Amino acid sequence: MSSSQCFENPPSLSSACGAGTVQELGGLQTYDKGCEDAKRVIAALKSKGVSAIGVAGFCWGGMVSVKLASSTDIQAAVVLHPGPITEDEIDGVKVPIAILGAEIDHISPPEQLKRFGEKLSVKSELDSFVKIFPGVAHGWTVRYSAEDESGVKSAEEAHLDLLNWFTKYVK
Repeated sequence: MSSSQCFENPPSLSSACGAGTVQELGGLQTYDKGCEDAKRVIAALKSKGVSAIGVAGFCWGGMVSVKLASSTDIQAAVVLHPGPITEDEIDGVKVPIAILGAEIDHISPPEQLKRFGEKLSVKSELDSFVKIFPGVAHGWTVRYSAEDESGVKSAEEAHLDLLNWFTKYVK
């Protein structure tokens, strides 16, 4: 991750928040238990009678979403401008997944996301969707200027794609 795209608006990390710990990874501070924590939340929701769960992940959360999509604990996943994901992780996907990427992204370049789409398309039992948004950079769905009409339009389109995906698969 030699790009600064993820670091333009980083979250505040605190070991006092959540059950995980703050770890240093590649010179960065990061939480180390995203998938594990999410599985506990999913189990708690199911124990309360929730029968359908969708997961959306942005950047590093996209990596967690892909890992969760390798189980049938969730019904659908949406990944937006994901952090580093491998082809092996994509091969493991078992639920409908939408991948929304940026044209300008050094972490998850459009060519890589298109390869993911090709790999997913051969799974006839699984619906998948890959869309590359032109003219936007990594993080565009959550870090855009309200004065940038084109940026707002792209972010809103991605949010609508996310909602439509969940409406279709999380019932």
